[in-house]
Amino acid sequence: MVKRVAIIGAGVSGLTSIKCCLDEGLEPSCFERSDDIGGLWRFTEDVEDGRPSLYKSMVSNTCKEMSAFTDFPYPEDFPVFVSNSQVLEYLRMYAKHFGLLKHIQFKTTVISVRKCPDFSATGQWAIVTESNGKQESSVFDAVMVCIGYLSDPSLPLESFPGIETFQGEYFHSRYYKHPDVFEGKRVLVIGMGNSGVDIAVEASRVAKKVMISTGRGAWVISRVFDNGYPWDMVFLTRFMNVIRNSLPGPITTWLVANERFRVREGLLDVIREPVLNDDLPGCIITGKITIKPSLKEIKENSVIFQNSPTEEPVDIIVFATGYKFSFPFLEESVVKVEKKQASLYKYIFPPHLEKPTLAVIGLIKPFGAVMPVVEIQARWVTRVFKGLCQLPPVSTMVEEINETKKNKIRWFGLSYDEILKTDCLVYIDELASLIGTKPNVLALLLKDPVLAMKIFFGPCTAYQYRLTGPGKWNGARHAILTQWDRTVKPTRTRVVEEPPNFCFNLLKLISLFALFAAIFLGFK
Repeated sequence: MVKRVAIIGAGVSGLTSIKCCLDEGLEPSCFERSDDIGGLWRFTEDVEDGRPSLYKSMVSNTCKEMSAFTDFPYPEDFPVFVSNSQVLEYLRMYAKHFGLLKHIQFKTTVISVRKCPDFSATGQWAIVTESNGKQESSVFDAVMVCIGYLSDPSLPLESFPGIETFQGEYFHSRYYKHPDVFEGKRVLVIGMGNSGVDIAVEASRVAKKVMISTGRGAWVISRVFDNGYPWDMVFLTRFMNVIRNSLPGPITTWLVANERFRVREGLLDVIREPVLNDDLPGCIITGKITIKPSLKEIKENSVIFQNSPTEEPVDIIVFATGYKFSFPFLEESVVKVEKKQASLYKYIFPPHLEKPTLAVIGLIKPFGAVMPVVEIQARWVTRVFKGLCQLPPVSTMVEEINETKKNKIRWFGLSYDEILKTDCLVYIDELASLIGTKPNVLALLLKDPVLAMKIFFGPCTAYQYRLTGPGKWNGARHAILTQWDRTVKPTRTRVVEEPPNFCFNLLKLISLFALFAAIFLGFK
């Protein structure tokens, strides 16, 4: 029976994994190679080997209510979108409140994780760690790998002809910290993900010229959405999810993208996932940032873009080209990584292990907040470890993994091209169903209609997954009913009466009628 659990990493995934182990009566031992918690969210001036790195100005792309753990809301006086230092403060509060720090061994690096000789019978792992120059070996009943995927930069220089002749400066976005490096320079950012766009916008305030090179367009969404509310509290609701998943792709695209800013690169119109940035549209239309096509060639002091014979002078190139992930302490036979893909059931379990005693937490890119996602992963994993939840046969897991790799997930009517990306609401609901914590809206409609309406039409905050089932939290209902109060508190200077939204209320009535009809037909 699983009792001792090794947790590798003390970032967001590692901290919630410790808590979930404690909730299930397991004994966690967390190994953190640095001297503090926080992972990605702990800013340092220097880039540390093996640790994620962030820039000083980084702000969360998801609001505090959507980013909170299921049973620990953010303080109401925190801003709606929190800075990296405030996320770290929240994590410290979380760790202190649930007594997590005493289970962490800092400045301890995991050297290897190997199956014990009797693994097929016990499922145990032999783990070698190193601290202060000394190595130690221990045996654990299970392992939770919580190292993320933002430590190993992907820098495919071979894809950029002429880079070896470039006399300017170039670096991966991982090494960016402050905008002063761009003072008076001509800057080219390659890549149009969130980090690349953030860096370009910051550079535009001090640089002589800024360009973004991208081979595909993007929808740009502001943190401030309709009626001044946070984008994710408006967009990520069960009601909106039903609409998005029911309508044809082109209609969904039009509904969602209406009034959003669309960036197109020349004639290439292959749209990718949305980019969250408040300032990019203004920078583009005022000429502070120019969108360019893919690079054709790099010269000593300039670059040439596709479909353009003109050379553009450049002093600094920033490669916002993403990351690779690997598990250097694991044998390849345990988790095999090929072409940025790892064969994991539900993005968590290697399907071929004789015993399901190793899990990867946080190797996923949800369109939404990561904290609720990794927490539900950890909750499910610890119950699998205890034998309270069962995995399906190997053939079933492999079939689902292969189906996922076909990349049929669609948002905005558009296909993603990276296998780690997934719809966070659908994914969390799947795992919550396996645990027994997914809220039953129809049942709640009869028992607690006010709460049911909040759950279906309101933002899908993580508190919903503490209303019932294992790990039920008595404060969940109150947290849901007061989530908007905590959202508006930091910005409200006076109390004003909200005007009625006729169209939305009409949709509520229609949907409510549909719910009652479903209940009536279910009883017949």
